[in-house]
Amino acid sequence: MEKLKIYAKSILIPVIIGGIVGILISNYIDYDSLIKPFLAPPSIVFPIMWTILYILMGISYGILKSKNLLNSEIKWIYYLQLFVNAMWSIIFFIWKWRFFAFLWIILLDVLVIILIIKFYQKNKISGLLQIPYLLWTLFASYLNLSIYLLNK
Repeated sequence: MEKLKIYAKSILIPVIIGGIVGILISNYIDYDSLIKPFLAPPSIVFPIMWTILYILMGISYGILKSKNLLNSEIKWIYYLQLFVNAMWSIIFFIWKWRFFAFLWIILLDVLVIILIIKFYQKNKISGLLQIPYLLWTLFASYLNLSIYLLNK
């Protein structure tokens, strides 16, 4: 029962943060009106992908927490990347600072790489579960830069 609570809390935290950000930015999302690059997915893909990624993120963190493998450095990196992740949407959609959002997402890419390394060192599955997150943020970086350049 204790492990179930750990996993539930670990999954709910990123899902709730993502949901709150989604609500905050919902009236500002202009994705469909932007000139988009080749490979740009339809807007419906984003909430689906982010929900999956937040769940994987929570499971990954839950593995470490349930096995008492967390330390202050890992917690700090994990919550920092969650903050950077959440702020990207505000920067890109509410403030419409597209170039700054690109720089910000590069920071997120780096934090996710560090997170994967730190998680993997503690538990291989926990680290590997973050690979889709990295691939998606790298793809989002491409979209961000392309949208900035196409809509200047």
